[in-house]
Amino acid sequence: MAVDCIIFSVVEEKLCLLLTKRRFEPEKGKWSLMGGFVQADESADAAARRVLKQLTGLENVYMEQVQAFGAIDRDPGERVISIAYYALLGPGEYIPRLLAEHNAEWVAVDNLPPLGFDHPEMVGKALQLVRDSLPVRPIGFNLLPELFTLTQLQMLHETILGHTIDKRNFRKRIAETPCVEKTPYIDKSSSRRGASLYRYNETLFNSESKFKI
Repeated sequence: MAVDCIIFSVVEEKLCLLLTKRRFEPEKGKWSLMGGFVQADESADAAARRVLKQLTGLENVYMEQVQAFGAIDRDPGERVISIAYYALLGPGEYIPRLLAEHNAEWVAVDNLPPLGFDHPEMVGKALQLVRDSLPVRPIGFNLLPELFTLTQLQMLHETILGHTIDKRNFRKRIAETPCVEKTPYIDKSSSRRGASLYRYNETLFNSESKFKI
């Protein structure tokens, strides 16, 4: 039994996937997801979090199970059933030294190289799950800094969904979403006038029965 981690982040305004180039057989030299075997004294969830920590140095990262992949010939080395998980990292939420040690790089999801094993299927399933969940569950805030502008929030949705969103309608929906609250802070990095900064309030989300952006 194994786990594979599908790690997403937004890098230079593109949705990217963290890939590592394999240094051993099977599939030596190919790009692949980061994974590992489930140890006798740990659950599958714990194994996935261990793999994620080894690669990024992080522990408190949003992670969700995608599904199990158990085709008989999915691993040319031996019979392996793998449970795939996706994780969402905010800007800079990783240790570059650890990525270098694991020969890992961020690659845009719309320009992925050939991947080993059945990892293309895993990535496709995870990406669809993220896209389906984004408008109705507050998972996208895991990819943003703690404070963000409405422009950043809209660009995130457009980047993941792959299409433009009407600005007026988007901001109207945000105004109707209590868990996205305005702060007194201003971001002046993009203009002299500046833009208001917002944050996700998990407490307000927990008290609301609906979420839709």
